[in-house]
Amino acid sequence: MEALLYFAVWAGFIFLMMRFGCGAHIMGHGHGNEPTLNKPGQASDHEFRWVPPKQDTDPVCGKTVETDKAKPSIHAGNVYYFCARECREIFEAAPDLYVGGNPNQPRLEHSHA
Repeated sequence: MEALLYFAVWAGFIFLMMRFGCGAHIMGHGHGNEPTLNKPGQASDHEFRWVPPKQDTDPVCGKTVETDKAKPSIHAGNVYYFCARECREIFEAAPDLYVGGNPNQPRLEHSHA
């Protein structure tokens, strides 16, 4: 009986911490001073949303690509778009060779179907 009481006290404590304490952030309740959560797809006035450009340049081969059809990769917090999986794999193997704006950087010559 003593173990059951011990369990009930700890269960109550954990419940209160998850509901009102630091665990409230995990449960989505917060401390009351956070902005309200929006439904997916609903932006608020204080929320920033990144929108990709319509076109970008493949850093490996230099082709102009439509970002909605491109193969993306993230490096150092930046999104890069590629015309094909092969260009993305080449970039991901050595991204520092393709970023930094070096105009003398040789471009990969190829054609993709």
